Amino acid sequence: MFTCRNQSCGARWEQSDVVIKNEGQGLLFRCPLCGARNYVERFDSDDGEVLYEQLPGRPDQGPMAE
Repeated sequence: MFTCRNQSCGARWEQSDVVIKNEGQGLLFRCPLCGARNYVERFDSDDGEVLYEQLPGRPDQGPMAE
């Protein structure tokens, strides 16, 4: 189960309800309700199943370019 990290939304979604993709800043899904970015990490289980775990915030992007 995933939860939208947008403070004013907080909607909960099953993995089958969202589309996980890379928009250039790592894997994420956009909340179907509010469109907020929610970052995930991909794992492969021992039996070959692809699993995703929601990250608590934005992935580390390193130093900001000025």
